[in-house]
Amino acid sequence: METPVIAQGTLLNYVGGRWTAAAARETLPVRNPATGETIAAAPLSSAKDVGAAVAAASAAFTSWRRVPPGDRIQPLFRLKTLLDAHVADLARVITLECGKTLGESEGELKRGFENVEVATGIPSLMMGAGLEDIASGIDELMIRQPVGVVGVITPFNFPGMIPLWFMPYAVACGNTVVLKPSEKTPTTMARVMQLIEEAGFPPGVVNLVHGGRDAVDALVDHPDVRAISFVGSTPVARHVYARAAANGKRAQCQGGAKNPIVVLPDADMDMTTRIAADSSFGCAGQRCLASSVVITVAEAADLFTGRIGEAAASRKVGYGLEAGVEMGPVISADSKDRIERLIAKGVAGGAKAIVDGRGARVSGYEQGHFIGPTILADVDPESEIAHTEIFGPVLSVMRASSVEEAIAIVNRAAYGNMACLFTSSGAAARQFRYEARVGNVGINVGVAAPMAYFPFSGWKDSFFGDLHAQGRDAVDFYTEKKVVVERWPATWSRKF
Repeated sequence: METPVIAQGTLLNYVGGRWTAAAARETLPVRNPATGETIAAAPLSSAKDVGAAVAAASAAFTSWRRVPPGDRIQPLFRLKTLLDAHVADLARVITLECGKTLGESEGELKRGFENVEVATGIPSLMMGAGLEDIASGIDELMIRQPVGVVGVITPFNFPGMIPLWFMPYAVACGNTVVLKPSEKTPTTMARVMQLIEEAGFPPGVVNLVHGGRDAVDALVDHPDVRAISFVGSTPVARHVYARAAANGKRAQCQGGAKNPIVVLPDADMDMTTRIAADSSFGCAGQRCLASSVVITVAEAADLFTGRIGEAAASRKVGYGLEAGVEMGPVISADSKDRIERLIAKGVAGGAKAIVDGRGARVSGYEQGHFIGPTILADVDPESEIAHTEIFGPVLSVMRASSVEEAIAIVNRAAYGNMACLFTSSGAAARQFRYEARVGNVGINVGVAAPMAYFPFSGWKDSFFGDLHAQGRDAVDFYTEKKVVVERWPATWSRKF
């Protein structure tokens, strides 16, 4: 990774195969959330900067869409090799700007790399269909063609993985991409873009523009951008989806979540506690598949609550680059303040903080944004805290008298990203899988994260759109279907 991505302390955009400074002069500091140190400055690119990237992508699309699929995937093969070779370096970058442990950062990257691998199957995944003699002498076929320029807008919490949910499929299908990573964690994709450049993608096929809301709106509004892929909070996902639709674009917009775990009395409590703690406090709870609610059924409340409290209290919080650390900081001082206010609101509303992570301090990192794992017990399912996405290491524990009541609590929620059940009963598992109104279901797993060849589903206020990220949904989203009906009467044939 030789090409510089920073000039005079400010990150560069990557447009048309060149690293260039944004025309906009306003920047935001990118800070290490564990130390408070400034890593770089992210330019708040203007509509002019976005327009330059879209123009480069539009120019590249004309020739890229004509490259045979078997040739389009060759740079992806090279990219996968380069990503594997640099996983340790990239994981360190994620930990520095996002705060995760190194293990969490490496795990994120490897799940992202899977999508590069799956996208290399595009010659098969992009196949159409055909039927001879739909009428006498008439044949009909369906082919897939790329949509054009794709805008990709990604969040801070998985700066390496989530862009790879989208970009590999988009370019393999023959589209070109303009990526806008989060301004809070932009350096990871800048480093990945160096590898994309090294992999040999033609100039303009993949472009990178740093920025904030103005850059997002410019991408969504630009007439040459045909599709938008987005992950972020529900209010912003709704905004992007509505704005994209108003501009005649297709959009897939992943929003927020409030993911519940249901624990039945017949669950293996030791396993359940370990998995629930990892799910709730992994990545400091800053992930859209974090389990933030546990609904204990009948006597499971007494069996589970004490155990999860011990697991939370014993979890080691610190700087993610240090050995033995199990949980890092949250992303910013604002996030820390918001999470601590929500904990206080939950306690004021009657919840019991049996483990309270407010005011956490890590020796040597006093400027870090640390919150300890927090357990709120006896949370009222109808309370505000039960429905608010906290996006931090806070687990709310509720009670239900039956699996039917627990499922009803799950289904009343506005969000529908994921729900998990812990049990040894196959009948209960089938009932839960059948009735829970969420897009991803886990049975005796705490994070029901789909593999790259399945769609990353999501329902209700957790997703706006029709086609999800990953797998065949991605191929459907990044292509348009064209139906051809042909007749070639023998009387028209040239006689030889």
